[in-house]
Amino acid sequence: MSQESILVVDDEEVMRDVLGSLLTQAGYEVSLAPNGAEGLELARKGMYAAALVDMMLPEMDGMTVLEELKKTDPDLVVLMITAHASVETAIAAMRRGAFDYVAKPFKHEELLHALDNGLNQRRLTDENRQLRAALRDQGRFMEIVGKSPRMLQIFQLIAQAAPSRSTILVAGESGTGKELVAKAIHANSPRKDKPFVVVNSGSLPHDLLESNLFGHVKGAFTGAVYAKKGLFELADKGTLFFDEIGNIPLETQAKLLRVMQEREFMRLGGVETIKVDVRVVAATNIDLRRAVDEGRFREDLYYRLNVIAIPLPPLRQRKEDIPALVQHFVDEYAAENSKQVEGVTPEVMQTLMDYDWPGNVRELENVIERGVVLTTGPLIGKDLVPEHVRSRPSFHIPQVAVPPEGINLREVIAHFERRLIESTLESTGGVQKDAARLLGLKPTTLNEMIKRHSILLPRDRDRRGTTRDEGSAVKTTSA
Repeated sequence: MSQESILVVDDEEVMRDVLGSLLTQAGYEVSLAPNGAEGLELARKGMYAAALVDMMLPEMDGMTVLEELKKTDPDLVVLMITAHASVETAIAAMRRGAFDYVAKPFKHEELLHALDNGLNQRRLTDENRQLRAALRDQGRFMEIVGKSPRMLQIFQLIAQAAPSRSTILVAGESGTGKELVAKAIHANSPRKDKPFVVVNSGSLPHDLLESNLFGHVKGAFTGAVYAKKGLFELADKGTLFFDEIGNIPLETQAKLLRVMQEREFMRLGGVETIKVDVRVVAATNIDLRRAVDEGRFREDLYYRLNVIAIPLPPLRQRKEDIPALVQHFVDEYAAENSKQVEGVTPEVMQTLMDYDWPGNVRELENVIERGVVLTTGPLIGKDLVPEHVRSRPSFHIPQVAVPPEGINLREVIAHFERRLIESTLESTGGVQKDAARLLGLKPTTLNEMIKRHSILLPRDRDRRGTTRDEGSAVKTTSA
């Protein structure tokens, strides 16, 4: 079992040292803050089981810190510590959400006992909540289906992270269900009754994206005939979900970072500062750390986003979830189409288990929806499974020996990626939608990759009269 983390907020260095040593010896992980502002910043970035807060703090008093901590995590166990004990202050602290009250000077056993009582109560509350959720819907979290160990870990992580206001980064391949995770986080947070707003990060040029995010005033640019609220304003007090945030242009990343840090912005063309309270959940299907190294993504924004990371495994790594997913989609689309379909044949189930699902859960859903719509009986037969799934395509990866002088792995991978996209586009006659389906990608993601590799579509090559050699250099053919 992992250690429980405790936050200590006290302006006296000696008291911080005493509490840090005491709690560390008792088996807790401890974070120390000399004032309320730093304590709240730590609370927003981390996940703490309890906090010890001195009542008399400079600039921001203990009562204010208590109230802000409870906004960050309503279940946080907060013990107030003061040298000026009184019945009135004790009652006031309890009314504002404190679990208990310890007066200086205190005995170590007294403080540890009060802390243990609070943590026991929190554990009981968490266990009851998790038990109710398990009894209500075994094998799923909201609309996310799965019983594999990796998915159960993700369910637990969502349940732990959702009540906080921390920024969350959901990483995974296209089709793994990143938006479902974002919706589950929102639905299980204190913001659940407020807006959940989706930003399609990669589908707009930076000027239009910024107008959508921050809004604009009348006359800000040609065509701005009236003022418009941006998505940050629309999501105030709620959650803003950035889908595929790795595609946001660098020009916009700096402005996004400032809004996340300062929680304020100005509309395009405006001078008025607008304050917002928005929880950001971002999703990516690329390696943002690599994008930072390549200069395509700001490092400071990466760290601001990557407070709590939720990595979603591809379906090929959790095949034990396929039967539950199949039944879920059969039930959903049978009801939607008013059909009496009960499931799939054993032969179909084996076929689905054998396939590697490059398009992940989204591809499986499409296959089942097709089967439900086309079947004339209670079970989906193998004849209704698409040919590319039945044929179980596999890639032969030859044995390659690295030469003594070494290789540039990224260049090799980029070259292979480019050639694979080009060959797939050739096979689909340049139809990007079909190529994206075969590669298990969103059409927008494939389009971004085509632009990044400067790939010419077959029709463009024919129009320009160009061909590419093995090294991908462009040659102009002579008449």
